[in-house]
Amino acid sequence: MTPTSQHSDTPRSPQEPVSKQQPNDAATRHEPAELDEIPKGYQQVETREGIKIVRDGPVSFVRRELAMSPTRQRLWQDHMGTTILPVTRTFADTSVAPQSHLNVAEVWGQAGPLIVDIGVGHGESTFAGAVQHPEANFLAVEVYRPGLAKLLDRVVTEGVTNVRMVEANAPEVLDHMLAAGAAQEVWIFFSDPWQKNRYHKRRLIQSKFLDQVARVLAPGGILRLATDWSNYAAQMREVADTHPAFENLHPGRLAGPDSPLTLARLHGTDNEIPQPLTEALDEVGGWAPRFETRPVTSFESKAQRAGRYIFDLAYQKID
Repeated sequence: MTPTSQHSDTPRSPQEPVSKQQPNDAATRHEPAELDEIPKGYQQVETREGIKIVRDGPVSFVRRELAMSPTRQRLWQDHMGTTILPVTRTFADTSVAPQSHLNVAEVWGQAGPLIVDIGVGHGESTFAGAVQHPEANFLAVEVYRPGLAKLLDRVVTEGVTNVRMVEANAPEVLDHMLAAGAAQEVWIFFSDPWQKNRYHKRRLIQSKFLDQVARVLAPGGILRLATDWSNYAAQMREVADTHPAFENLHPGRLAGPDSPLTLARLHGTDNEIPQPLTEALDEVGGWAPRFETRPVTSFESKAQRAGRYIFDLAYQKID
């Protein structure tokens, strides 16, 4: 589940123009000339084909095949505009126009807390949370339409009514769809680790992204993270620990020899290069207990079979 999705495709350079809208993408597009200003997160560049509007930095995903079975396609169309939230686009298939504001009470029909699950993959964490907390409103954010369609199928079959879904780039959802302080929790479980050093800039958990998360979280709201890659876990912790808007809910927990980071480094789980204890020792800790509603997915089971450790982190937005 990746938030925003595990993808192995070759990433697009931020200077390349975005792809054209897919015919079956239910969205309204605007040509650059129609806009008074370039939306946040985009920039205008000159190319051999003329002026193009592109994202102003690398994204944390590339889209996979969007093909779905005829049954899932009909299900998608039947629930477009209700469970599947309509999105006004700007320049990309996963973009969100600045005027796309979401009225939580109106859309869900109840005034419960909003929980935003980013990069849901096939939606296991969203579904489990929604079933256990019917009083809460769940927003599943994902760029991989077949994954959302699988979650939709399950939600409809089981009669779960407190889930809504949006097929869009997560930073733009946070910037444009959600009001400041609208969310009680934000979940980001197993976002793409972008293991190669030259792609680390594509990792979702960066200081700029946490600025966006902090804006939509209510005071005292919770950010929950999980990954199975020790290098990414260490980066997540460093970025969140040093962010002025967040406080680790479990400072120092599992520091030392029992730290999953220590064990992962000792066994070389990321790169098959074990480190001596003097280099591997994690003296910081701060790892959270496993979040109670997060299910063990097939993806996580595969990671565990490969010998990788699971890292959970939890942060509270400082009032």
